Amino acid sequence: MELSLSKILGIFIAVVLLFGYPLYQQALRQDELSQIVVHSAVVEFVDASRTKGYITPKMYLDFNKKLGATGNQYDIQLEHLHKKYNPDYTDPANPSSFVDSFTTYFDGHYTEEVMKILFPNNTNALDNEHRRYVMAVGDFLTVKVKNNNRTMATVLQDFFTNSNTGSNIKVFMPYGGMVINEDY
Repeated sequence: MELSLSKILGIFIAVVLLFGYPLYQQALRQDELSQIVVHSAVVEFVDASRTKGYITPKMYLDFNKKLGATGNQYDIQLEHLHKKYNPDYTDPANPSSFVDSFTTYFDGHYTEEVMKILFPNNTNALDNEHRRYVMAVGDFLTVKVKNNNRTMATVLQDFFTNSNTGSNIKVFMPYGGMVINEDY
């Protein structure tokens, strides 16, 4: 009886080593390839937006299409910081008390606000200028992309270790920079 139990255990370990581990390694490689594709797509989208000074619905949809090619689902966060200047006065009620300086600050515009401009509830065409999200030179645009689904590598890791990793994030890409042109 002990001999047959050890044979069954040996066969199980052999199957895991011959099939399970290579499958897990392949899933890890898939996550790495997804990270490369996401990196490329984010850099291309942000650099195009920074160079043009605006985001169009077509640019955003093409960006999503490239991300979708990885087979994962992503949470995309946009952040546009619009540069503003506030004149400095010794007495804010007296315009003649201007002290020849300005305070610089940034107004934040985020994903929800950008999406309302790109995809409003109307019938305007995708290339309509009213659906263009416009930025100015000196503003900052940052895009953060992270997966929100469990990748195959996460599922296999949890299976082999009989645990729950908790975090599903395997692909994460933050990227941004200053808007360098207004091509509109």
